[in-house]
Amino acid sequence: MPNIVWVFNRFDWIALLDVALVSLVFYWLLYLLRGTQAVQLLRGIIILVLLVGLLSTIRELRAFGWLVRSALPALLVSIPVIFQPELRRALEKLGRTGSALTSSSREQEMGRVIEGIAAASDVLSRHRHGALIVLERETGLGEHIDTGIAMDAAVTPELLETIFFPNTALHDGAVIIRDDRIVAAACVLPLVENLVGERHMGTRHRAALGVTVGTDAVVVVVSEETGIISIAHNGRMIRHLDVKRLQKILGAFYEPLLRSRWPRWLVMVGRKLGLNKLYFRLRRA
Repeated sequence: MPNIVWVFNRFDWIALLDVALVSLVFYWLLYLLRGTQAVQLLRGIIILVLLVGLLSTIRELRAFGWLVRSALPALLVSIPVIFQPELRRALEKLGRTGSALTSSSREQEMGRVIEGIAAASDVLSRHRHGALIVLERETGLGEHIDTGIAMDAAVTPELLETIFFPNTALHDGAVIIRDDRIVAAACVLPLVENLVGERHMGTRHRAALGVTVGTDAVVVVVSEETGIISIAHNGRMIRHLDVKRLQKILGAFYEPLLRSRWPRWLVMVGRKLGLNKLYFRLRRA
């Protein structure tokens, strides 16, 4: 108890700022790694470090302690190699964040994505070509991306129309879009169960609802039988959409992110901490 009192007596606003900055750094790193295979690798490294650190505290294990001290520099060198894709992605996001503070490039990019999806959905609807387009938002969809074919391509109406053209290699499955890139096609999504009053829905619509039950993803569905365009979100579906209404709804989902000139992870921190006033200031800045 005296030690706890001593700690609180020395806890001033500088210490509070120090802890907050460290917490933001760790939150930012975990945010960048979410939805990737690196999350499992990071968990393994953390568990290994904890076990090694615990064993190295035993004074009798001198040889083991020497091994840990000798291997530590090699581990520090190997971390950038292991996490090279994630580090590159983090630097790219940081660069885009810096430009977003002085320009509307992100707004233009997402505007083009929404227009491309709407234009492709219109063509696919008129030709009765089924489509399933998933837009990743805050919740990572890495486990679903791994089931498909990696692409990393720009979102264009022509590419989406080609992917979902009948009898092509990638048409049977979902396209997943992250930010302004198509990250994978022919992805397998979970099917929703226990549809009350919606038993007439096909596999595409059930998959669209299934992926939105546990995530905040937005899914655009084009029916192969009727050509009807629908949007699924939060386990619910809006049907019978035209191109203009589709664009309007997609824009409404992304409006908070498009209007914010601050890093998205920083806005999410404010919202999750309950700092509503700060959150809305950041959105309107």
